[in-house]
Amino acid sequence: MSNIKLFESAQIRSVWNEVDGKWYFSVADVVQALTDSANVRDYIKKMRRRDAELNSNWGTLCPPLELLAPDGKRRQTQCANAEGLLRIIQSIPSPKAEPFKRWLARVGYERLEEIENPELAARRMRELYKAKGYSDEWIEKRVRGIAIRDELTNEWQKRGVKEQREYAILTAEISRATFGMTPAEYKEFKSLGQPADNLRDHMNDLELIFTMLGEASTTEIARNRDAQGYDRNRAAAIEGGAVAGNARLDLEQKSGRRVSSKENYKALPEAVVRKRLKKKED
Repeated sequence: MSNIKLFESAQIRSVWNEVDGKWYFSVADVVQALTDSANVRDYIKKMRRRDAELNSNWGTLCPPLELLAPDGKRRQTQCANAEGLLRIIQSIPSPKAEPFKRWLARVGYERLEEIENPELAARRMRELYKAKGYSDEWIEKRVRGIAIRDELTNEWQKRGVKEQREYAILTAEISRATFGMTPAEYKEFKSLGQPADNLRDHMNDLELIFTMLGEASTTEIARNRDAQGYDRNRAAAIEGGAVAGNARLDLEQKSGRRVSSKENYKALPEAVVRKRLKKKED
């Protein structure tokens, strides 16, 4: 299970490791959040050179795990669990270190709660988006979209589609048929480039609706045709995306306005911070 965690206004990619039952976090995202470095990779290289002990244990502390990359594909990314991050933080002079330690402890505790009560996960996801500044209406569509996506990937898993690479290819086919762009092209269209930028978190209501339609249609076609294997599910993905694509074109023709928008929600955290500061001043 992968996820995005919010530390203050910074998004940190994370993945729950079923093997050892621990959260692992993107090291690059954490370093970015703590340092605001313009070049995270360069900062990490210098940090490792400064700390010989950290450098010698780097492979153990930061195993590569698959996380969603900026191009919408899942890639091997250096990650560390809470213990590993606490060691890395020792080499980062940052006033955010102590708040981050408390954040780590809370994230771990919340995951244990969610295992006992899965409804908490959905509730906290809504709270997370609310904290970022999204509207309640947008949040409901985003949550519904996640459920539809999960239903699709579960269907793919049952039908012999290999995870990771094949999932990414089929997702790209749906997106291309729906919007005329792959997820990577869509991110470029929206000027999204940071590792933690999730394309769907920057979609407006209509973009989310047509994304859901494309994936729900793909699930329905694959299920009704009993599509087995990659090739037949690829055909279902193209046709499912075309259902949404045709509906999008019809709406654009009748409304006179394009559905795909260059707008994104990168400014949302800044707006939330400004709102909170204004409240304090009042």
